Amino acid sequence: MRLRLGVNIDHVATIRNARGGLHPDPLRAVRIVEAAGGDGITLHLREDRRHIRDGDLDALMGSTVLPVNLEMAATEEMLAIALKHRPHAAMLVPERRQERTTEGGLDAAGQHNHLAPMVTQLTDAGIRVSLFIEPDPRQIDAAIRLRAPVVELHTGKYAHGDPDGSELRRLADAAALCVKNGIEPHAGHGLTFDNVGPIAAIPQLAELNIGHFLVGEAIFIGLEASIREMRALMDTARG
Repeated sequence: MRLRLGVNIDHVATIRNARGGLHPDPLRAVRIVEAAGGDGITLHLREDRRHIRDGDLDALMGSTVLPVNLEMAATEEMLAIALKHRPHAAMLVPERRQERTTEGGLDAAGQHNHLAPMVTQLTDAGIRVSLFIEPDPRQIDAAIRLRAPVVELHTGKYAHGDPDGSELRRLADAAALCVKNGIEPHAGHGLTFDNVGPIAAIPQLAELNIGHFLVGEAIFIGLEASIREMRALMDTARG
């Protein structure tokens, strides 16, 4: 199975927002992702709008041939926005205003009663629900009980250093457990050219979502070249 690459364009907006104005335009990044062979667009509309803004989402929806994956906190505000725009997928993620980036997986097990009605409303609207979780059997069991069709396994601990391979084994075991229970596993967070290979080689994974590294590398080699290189590394690992 070909491993899909979803490209997170948040940090194109981060650069724009650092100075204000309209440049660089996240929608232009979407066109490059399309041309470079990306399989989807991921964006995180945060409560404080530090990256993508509402206007970006308005402009993006309906203007790309690629499926849109909206990362969102499990709040009533974000639920209403998702139901209005109806992206292909909505990924529920933990969010704290003071964090620089998402620091860990969603506690789907501990927040079951809060998440359940949101998962139901999103599903009823035809939006594919994903949960961003740790590669933990307890969290996967919660995803099963919530009837989430997709989970994205948090690869941050692996990306920050995995000298004994224990975190990689944990991710592989979690992906296998997901598939065994009818859930499609994705993965992401902190993946780079140097560390993506072992993750991409996990046969059960269907998709990787990568953003910060690709946008950062684009400063040196361009966004299209950055995406194409990541695509080639994923294909080599899977092949």
